[in-house]
This record gives sequence, C-alpha cells and structure tokens, in this order.
Amino acid sequence: MIPFYALVVSFLLFKALGLLGMNHFEGWQTPLQGAVAVMLLLAASAHWGKRRPDLIRMVPPAFPRPDLIVSVTGLLEIAGAVAILLPATSQAASIGLTVLLVAMFPANVRAAKENMTIGGRPVPKLFIRSVLQLIFIAAILLAGFCP
Repeated sequence: MIPFYALVVSFLLFKALGLLGMNHFEGWQTPLQGAVAVMLLLAASAHWGKRRPDLIRMVPPAFPRPDLIVSVTGLLEIAGAVAILLPATSQAASIGLTVLLVAMFPANVRAAKENMTIGGRPVPKLFIRSVLQLIFIAAILLAGFCP
C-alpha cells in the first residue's frame, strides 16, 4: 500500500506545484510522470534494504536465483523511473514497466496466498493487490502515452 500512497501523494504535490505557477508541472501528465517515478524509486529501495529478504522469499520457487531476480527488478524499476521522465524514452519506459509489473505479479500472488509480510507488515490480500497492480499499470501507461 505504501507505493500507492506515494503515487497519490506525490501526484497531488506535483499538481499543486503546477497550480502554484511552476510551469513544468502544469497539466496532469508531468505530475503523473513524477509521481510514477517517486513510486518506482520507493519500490526499488526495498530491493536492497531490510525488506530484501522478504522480497526474495516472495519469488516463486520455480525461478532460480531469487536474489538476482530481486536485484535486477530493482535496477529495472530505477531505470524505468528515470526513463518515464524523459520525453524521448517515456513511451518505451511505459511499455517496459508494464511488462515488468506483469512479470513480477506471480511473486505478489504467492505473497498474498501465503500471507507473507514485507518489513513486518502483511502484504495486501490478492484482490486488493490485483486492483493496485491495475492502478499502477494504468498510471504508468497514462504517464508514458497521453499528451
């Protein structure tokens, strides 16, 4: 839920900056791009901190080297956060990030079904996690493709 809160709060903050006269944040796409970047950077930070062991446990056992998978997905989230902000790469980043979220979803399913925790907090139930995933994908696609 924390990435969702980060997405909403940072969008509202960037939108407020636009309303206060910061031309860069006029409209809604630039604030959404910034909010997506904040959300992704926050999510990526868990890949190396004290939450790392929890993320490694989430990786389905069919996949080898869950530690490497967690590291690579964190790096891809960071790259996507940067690329979504750049006009030349925002569309490609949007597609790549959507694929990444879909590819990582089995780990979220496993975590929900097995009542795992991240940082001592229970992961959202599968229905809520699925809705959040759809919201994240929609935000990413809107950030990358809408004028």
